[in-house]
Amino acid sequence: MVESLYAMAGGGGAQGQANPLLSFLPLLLILLIMYFLIMRPQAKKQKEREKMLSALQKGDSVVTIGGIHGKIIGFKQNNQVVVLRVDDKVKLEVDRSAIASVSKSGNGGEKE
Repeated sequence: MVESLYAMAGGGGAQGQANPLLSFLPLLLILLIMYFLIMRPQAKKQKEREKMLSALQKGDSVVTIGGIHGKIIGFKQNNQVVVLRVDDKVKLEVDRSAIASVSKSGNGGEKE
């Protein structure tokens, strides 16, 4: 009778133990899903942005993060500052990282 009470209380040595790897499996699956749904696309988007910023050239029509449209007329400070023509006789200097998008076509703020 003592043995049956001992068995019902979970005192059996090998019966109550689970594989520790199986207990971490849901956590590992969640981390794997987060990597493929969040981190990997973000890293891919960052690489595309860096490629776009490194390919900036004189004459490109751009839009800054603040929404200013202009045309690149030059670079300063070791190509880290972009000089934009926004209108006739209006030039702005912005950081290269402040460029949000590039449009090869269009006049970018220059009047025709």
